[in-house]
Amino acid sequence: MTTMESTIFGKLNSEHRLQNPVFKDATKVPGRFGFRGELAIKFAPQVADEARPPEITCDQVMAYAQEGENGMPFFTGYLLSFGYLEMLVEALKDALLPEGKYILFCNNIDLLKKYTVKMNGSTFYILPIDEATVYNELLELLHLEKNDLKKLDTAGKLDAVIAKAMSFSANYPEITYEEGLQLMGPVRNPNENRPV
Repeated sequence: MTTMESTIFGKLNSEHRLQNPVFKDATKVPGRFGFRGELAIKFAPQVADEARPPEITCDQVMAYAQEGENGMPFFTGYLLSFGYLEMLVEALKDALLPEGKYILFCNNIDLLKKYTVKMNGSTFYILPIDEATVYNELLELLHLEKNDLKKLDTAGKLDAVIAKAMSFSANYPEITYEEGLQLMGPVRNPNENRPV
């Protein structure tokens, strides 16, 4: 059976980057290890041995890696701010592949705009998120029917998304990270409007 340690996830796990997993296991595809959860991209300063939650995370992550390979061919997730992309790339630098499919939904880009950004030799598809979940947005983007996936377990759903995502391509306007910083809107406070 495929273990986390036989993939790049072993390194990320040892760095305590894999947080709040919904799924962290081998999938139905031989040699594939999948992850759904949060990826810590900036840690809070640690005092003594106190465990603090990360300051910044990439949420609703779906990703996979193949046993014995160094990289992560597919990664998607939600960033509260496009500005966190640089930190995400730094956190994942050993895992990113030139041919990888990396789709990020950002809260503070124009709802009518979609971009591609190249960083560290990898291409990121940058899309707005319309108050929905990454999973729902991805199903729509990849033309996957929710009802077709309902009968599958978490591993099966992840495999189905990966199968479609790996052939995804789109000609969105290419911008630099610096241009993206100029275009992005203010960062929303994720705690506003929450009952106390």
